[in-house]
Amino acid sequence: MQVQFREFNPFDVWFWIEFSTTPSPQEQQYIEELFDSWFFLGKLGGFNAENLQIQEEGLEISYMDYSDRVADDSMLALMHNMGEFEYQANWGRCWFDLGTSDAIAIDVLANALRQLSLDYVAIERLIIGGQNEDWPIPESHEAQFADYN
Repeated sequence: MQVQFREFNPFDVWFWIEFSTTPSPQEQQYIEELFDSWFFLGKLGGFNAENLQIQEEGLEISYMDYSDRVADDSMLALMHNMGEFEYQANWGRCWFDLGTSDAIAIDVLANALRQLSLDYVAIERLIIGGQNEDWPIPESHEAQFADYN
């Protein structure tokens, strides 16, 4: 699975997935559950790079002291909105307002999609940002999806 970046605005970004074939209803469900789960974690502040205490500790985390003060002092990193997933032939897309969530969120999504592609749904490409020339985006998509969350 290729990962490509186009023009990126975290408050107004489309994620495009090119499948090897038109995805079946079961494959669509896998994709949608992955994106819904990813968004839910983001909405709860799970992608906060200022508070990666466990990651920064290294491999030996037995009896580690986790600091509430460090967690409390980090800036909020919350995703704000998610649109509904849409499909057209061998393409899927979804709009997001990633809010203040950190770029680690996109790494997590790319890692999960890579594994999903290997195990369940053949994905050719993940395109982050920009537009798809064959599938125009609506002018007022932000207002259209404001109530989805």
